[in-house]
Formats: sequence, C-alpha cells, structure tokens
Amino acid sequence: MHLNRQPIVTGIFLLAGLWGTSISYADDLPAPVQALADQGLEIHGQFDAPGGLRGYGASVQGQDMAIYLTPDGEHAIVGTLMDGEGNDLTEAQLDEHVRAPLEAETWQLLGESHWIQDGDVNAPRVIYTFTDANCPYCRQLWQNVRPWVDAGDVQLRHVMVGILAPDSPGKAATILGADNPSAALHAHNRGDEVAASAQPREIEEQVYANNQLFEELGLYATPTSAFQREAENGTIRIDRIQGMPSDERLIEMMGSEAP
Repeated sequence: MHLNRQPIVTGIFLLAGLWGTSISYADDLPAPVQALADQGLEIHGQFDAPGGLRGYGASVQGQDMAIYLTPDGEHAIVGTLMDGEGNDLTEAQLDEHVRAPLEAETWQLLGESHWIQDGDVNAPRVIYTFTDANCPYCRQLWQNVRPWVDAGDVQLRHVMVGILAPDSPGKAATILGADNPSAALHAHNRGDEVAASAQPREIEEQVYANNQLFEELGLYATPTSAFQREAENGTIRIDRIQGMPSDERLIEMMGSEAP
C-alpha cells in the first residue's frame, strides 16, 4: 500500500461489511420487501412516497437504494422515482433514511475503537484518524495539525492500525501498550522511532479490532480522517479524507483557518 499527498476519497462511510442488523428496520415487512431482505438487502427504514407507493431505504454491498412497494402490497420495485418534471424524488429520502443513520452508527463505532488522544480532551472539535506507525504521511499530518491542537481547538483521536509493513501491527501495539500512549505517539512522530515489542494479548487484539474496522469501512490509505460537518438542513453528517489532505481540505477538516 502506498499513499498520495492529495485526498483520495471524500464523502460518507457506507460500506456493506459495517452495516449490520443493529440499525436494520425492525417492523414486519411486506412479503416482496422481505424477499429482498432475504436476498441480502439491509432494510433501514420506511418513508412516504407518492402514487400510493410505500418507500423503504435499503443498502447492499455498499450501495444504497430505494424500494417502492406497490399499492396492492404484492410487488416491489427497486429504483429511482421521478416526477413529471424530471425531479429525483428518491435521493433526499435515501439521504435521510439510509445515509444519515449509517453515518451516526459509524461515528459511534469510531468512538468505541482503540484510539490515542492527541490534544485537549475538552476541545470542541473531534477528528478520528487511522494512523500507521510506518506511515510518513501520518507523521506529516500530525505535524500539520499542531496549530489547531496546540490552541485547544481540535483533538485528534488516532485509531492505531498495522497495515503498511510486517512490523506495523507490532509498532501499533507497542504504542497502544505504552504507559503513556499519547506521549509515545508524540515521541514517535517527533522522530524517536518506535520498535515493535511483545505486548499483552489484549493490546494485540485492540490493533486487530482497529484493522478490522479499517477494512470494514472499505478504507485503503493512511491517514484516513473522519470529521463531522453541519449540512445545509442543520443535520450533522460525517465526511472523510483518505490520504494527506490538501491545504484547502485541511482547513475544512479543522473547521477554521490555523489559529
């Protein structure tokens, strides 16, 4: 794996491996919709639709989609609903009933991962970033965000993974298992190269769990950073940057110009 210096992918996390039954639609489903669920679609919620149709938000293998149940309840159509003026009536429903709740679930999972605090615990802005100890761009990102972190405006939560080199898992475990993981990570990023050393099984399992989350989110580059933003309708959404952000994207991620 190698990394670019520009953002590779931006947008939401919507990957099939992550979205389990924890937020699946719980009510009894009409037979045609249940048949689709039995084939592997995750049903996330129901919404109103014109023409006597009933809509359901769904996803499968990272693709979100709408299901429309016919008025007789006997047939289901998967696709995009358009009105007579060519307006897409599906996109907004998918955004509300599939993407937004999945993003909220992702943010919760990131919070439950095994991360190292970087910055004031009371900083108003939180950013999760997947970090590999062998990743030079992770070190560069750590350096680039110092103005915001040192000012107390932003806290980074480094989700330590081991993916770039054979000794990456061991280095991640060594940092996570240090008496002061934050100080160990800071020293490493300042040039004191960490050496992989044997750690308790619990710590090794933390790295494994972080690697699993990285894969389930469909990520392929470090650093990958996730942050919250306010949408035009006032809802809180998640954005992500894979790879080293450009100067413009860094300011967007940090939420302001450098203090």
